Amino acid sequence: MVSFLEKNQQTIGVAVIGTGFGKKVHIPGLQAHPRTEVVAVYHRDILQAKAVAESYDIPYACDTIAEILTLPEVQAVSISTPPFLHYEMAKAVLQAGKHLLLEKPIALNALQAKELYQLAKEKNVIATVDFEFRFVPGWQLFAELLSADYVGKKRLIRIDWLGSSRADASRPWNWYSSQKQGGGALGSLGSHAFDYIYWLFGPVHKLSAYLSTAIPTRLDSASGEHKPVETDDNCLLTLELADGTPCQVTISAVVHASRTHWVEVYGDRGTLIVGSENQKDYIHGFRVWGSQPGKPLTEMEIPNRLIFPQNHTDGRISAFIRVVNQWVEGIDSQEQTVPSLREGVYSQLLMDLSHESQQKSSWVNVPDLETFLNNFDSR
Repeated sequence: MVSFLEKNQQTIGVAVIGTGFGKKVHIPGLQAHPRTEVVAVYHRDILQAKAVAESYDIPYACDTIAEILTLPEVQAVSISTPPFLHYEMAKAVLQAGKHLLLEKPIALNALQAKELYQLAKEKNVIATVDFEFRFVPGWQLFAELLSADYVGKKRLIRIDWLGSSRADASRPWNWYSSQKQGGGALGSLGSHAFDYIYWLFGPVHKLSAYLSTAIPTRLDSASGEHKPVETDDNCLLTLELADGTPCQVTISAVVHASRTHWVEVYGDRGTLIVGSENQKDYIHGFRVWGSQPGKPLTEMEIPNRLIFPQNHTDGRISAFIRVVNQWVEGIDSQEQTVPSLREGVYSQLLMDLSHESQQKSSWVNVPDLETFLNNFDSR
């Protein structure tokens, strides 16, 4: 019989589904982690799957999810495909009883997300979502200071996430421009923001959203014609947290800004800021500042215990490895770790309600997460 300690040291065979972000982040991150081995890769084009497998020395290349899930070497699966593919792929993985690491947003709507959450519980598998900001050193210090009541009673939260990934109007039309395929800045960036708001500040009571599109058409490479962009590239969100704190969120994927990602918290005892001016890497470069009333804003040193032990050039890999570590710990202990599909459901719920607010031009109330999860028929 294998002891618990020996079991904990066993390598976990992982299949990677998705070769875009998967090739850039998931494969190198999983190969760098001491407990995970990438044993298979999926692409709908078998030639591309074989090319990736050969480049990264991966034993199996597959062009169907069914084939991936029948491989005895596969105990777990990571999915990094576009959002519109997440639900069906994740559902197949969970039904096969495999552990799951899923990119955000986890589905196209909150009901799909909730179904995945309930299926993971039913199958007793560990399902983790790649909400990597929870694992970035500057953000972890920021969270610790908030927990230590550095700012006191919160009075105002301001979040700016301003990027230029879609600023080039000549960038071609793809799934990001399609509402049905889960595109848009709200899904890409807002899904992260909603998760870290929940992590750092707690649940949301109500919200109001204004979503707009600055670049209305893009060239479709397949047809050679311009197609309408159906998704948002600017998001203005106003939240009232459950504790009454107002929170203003500005997200854009089409601007050239020097302050790319900034979170400011103002309280009756102090001010706390985490921010980055790094234009090329949305993980590296975060610093933390704090001040007390009457004192200047001062940068705070990030302690060594929080620094990435290995600093990959692409910061996304450094943070992803910490997500993988949480996943592995959950698999070892057979207890769900955070961030899980539960957090993914809440992020998706807030995105759905943002779209509802946009359509109604009004505030919408946010239901309690536990109530939503336990009542399949209501939002």
